[in-house]
Amino acid sequence: MHKKTLEDIGEKELINRLGKFMPKNQISDDCALIKTKNENLLVNTDCLVENVHFNDINICPMDLGWKAVVSNISDLLSSGSKKTIGITISLVLPPRTEWIWVEELYKGINKALKEYGGMILGGDCSKGDDKVISITAFGIQGELELRRNACKPGEIILTTGIHGLSKLGFLMQNKINFDNQFSLNERLIIKSIEHFCRPRVYPNFLNNLLKTRSNKKIKRIGCTDSSDGLFQALQDLAMASSCKAIIDYEKIPKDKDWPNGDKWDEYYFFGGEDYELVFSLPKKWAKNLSKLDKNINEIGFFTDGKPSIEFNDNKKNKILNNTTFKHF
Repeated sequence: MHKKTLEDIGEKELINRLGKFMPKNQISDDCALIKTKNENLLVNTDCLVENVHFNDINICPMDLGWKAVVSNISDLLSSGSKKTIGITISLVLPPRTEWIWVEELYKGINKALKEYGGMILGGDCSKGDDKVISITAFGIQGELELRRNACKPGEIILTTGIHGLSKLGFLMQNKINFDNQFSLNERLIIKSIEHFCRPRVYPNFLNNLLKTRSNKKIKRIGCTDSSDGLFQALQDLAMASSCKAIIDYEKIPKDKDWPNGDKWDEYYFFGGEDYELVFSLPKKWAKNLSKLDKNINEIGFFTDGKPSIEFNDNKKNKILNNTTFKHF
């Protein structure tokens, strides 16, 4: 009899099964919520594994340190964190690792903390065959709770920034050859590599939400980040909130030099590691926020129906036949 492996069940099913050992709804978001007498805490853990997320060819240790911090802060922000308290760092390193590699890694970590707040609180070290950087980040829950299961039918779907750039940067850093029919603009190449190596997040996002909130009785909104790709972010919101997402392909914000074609749509929707925020708001609130922040774009809406994603143009639905990044 075949015993199921992690490759058989996949990452999402693994997480669902692990959730049975935890309190109810503990796995519905990337961050855990810890309630205290004063301010509630948000806790997130994210790890980067050599030859899965990075290698010595596609990213330098300083950029890797920056990215390891930003990936965690992105999850905190997508849950409504108003302040990052600090991080703990667990390292798994081969004994042959040079000290300068570790030193540069920590320089990158400190640069990101200086930019976005927080401090190193401690950690742990061990040896292993491949490098692993695992960070646990602690934040303070803000006035608005951002949760994947808080989207509602009739709400507008919005996203910060542009997707696909990190994927292109990854491909460029790994010297992947493109078809001769594509002549990539040098500006786009530089921008994409920067997005892959030094991603940025939106520390003012929560404040801008509060500034533009038309109904102060609303305390929860649906939100996640696109660390696993835009499609996965939309799917997570739809599944958690039991809504159908209708996406307007023509409203999807793309870089002005982004090529056309099925492969480029795949990079855009399934690339991952862009760390943009994907969320939904009532119409008036969405309009107010889009006016205040020009980096935020409406891309569709939620409606009643089986949790799923559709394009309003049926011809584009073939894009959804692609698959997301798999850890197993």
